[in-house]
Amino acid sequence: MERRELPRDSSTKGLQQIMHTKESMKFFVIVILGIISIFLYSVYLKRLVKYKTKGVISEAPSDMKLLSPEEYKYMFTFNGIWLGQKNQCECATASKLEVYQLEDYIDKRDSASVKERREREFKHYRKRNPLMTQDLIIAKPNLPLSYPIQGVEVMPLQTIVIPGLGLHGVTEEKYQVILRASLGTLNTLADISDDVVSGRGEKKLTILTSNMELLNFILKHVTYTSVVYQLSAVDMMSLESGHHVAQFPVIIRQPILPKLFDPGADRKISSLVTITTKTFLRYHKLRRFIKSVRQYYPDIKIIVADDSNITEKIEEENVEHYIMPFGKGWFAGRNLAISQVTTKYYLWVDDDFLFTENTKIEKLVDVLEETNLDVVGGSVNGNTPPMPFSAALSGER
Repeated sequence: MERRELPRDSSTKGLQQIMHTKESMKFFVIVILGIISIFLYSVYLKRLVKYKTKGVISEAPSDMKLLSPEEYKYMFTFNGIWLGQKNQCECATASKLEVYQLEDYIDKRDSASVKERREREFKHYRKRNPLMTQDLIIAKPNLPLSYPIQGVEVMPLQTIVIPGLGLHGVTEEKYQVILRASLGTLNTLADISDDVVSGRGEKKLTILTSNMELLNFILKHVTYTSVVYQLSAVDMMSLESGHHVAQFPVIIRQPILPKLFDPGADRKISSLVTITTKTFLRYHKLRRFIKSVRQYYPDIKIIVADDSNITEKIEEENVEHYIMPFGKGWFAGRNLAISQVTTKYYLWVDDDFLFTENTKIEKLVDVLEETNLDVVGGSVNGNTPPMPFSAALSGER
């Protein structure tokens, strides 16, 4: 068999072609990397020049600051009245007004226990009235906007900082955020140029910046001012960024003052409940009723409204007897009796009821203390309450 060898010149030529191809690819990669580097450097220079120009230098993070107290007090002053949230009780500074301090009328030894009872009663009030004391809830930035869902309240003709505003998780060359109100005006405590924030003191506030950190700093200090006295109103505000839109309520109203009752250190039933009734020409039944109460609750107060034409005096300890004009009726008598109650709860009964060993006012109080029910009732002579009420009560228990 004859062996054939390739010519030496052809193999050398092939090797040279391969080496030439590798050198070309290496040069091509170097050129591409160079172009990318030049592009990134030009972008960097462009942004650096923008930050050095007038009007944009205020967007530098190092310049983020708030207005001075003199400046923002001037912004939120109307006819010489400061609209910012403040302690509304100015009795101590008023002239020709006598001020009573609670501490001066409580024994120093009882001061701690009184404060503890007030704190416990206040917590119970908040539990029974959840809609009157809404907690602040901030929506997490999944839009990517963050904003308060509930709990933002402002007093009429007052100014507050809106909590929880922010923009997160997006990257843009220029960020624009727009806030709109319908019943109040918007502003910000951030000391920033009008090129970045426009619409101060108006119902529409626009923020335009290329720095997200600065944007969130401004949003953190956005203010809302109630400009019209509204006894109770809701301003549905909007927060917009691009195609993202969110709405949240700002409630305008006077703060609700809780009514707290001191049950005393021993929490006796007589400190928690007052018995009320209405009578009309049935003094014999009324006296039997009072006698039955005294067997089981000797210290509890009884209030009697009486519209009889021929009246008899009921003079007993812990009994308040109110004489009304003749024939005013059951509703007028009920209103009068209830208006004189000073305890946390009252028990309404007819004047022919009789208390027995099975009468347990404490059980009714326990239900009211453990739930947010307003009315509870019991049976008379074994008669059960109507089914809907009974079912609702057992469901709460």
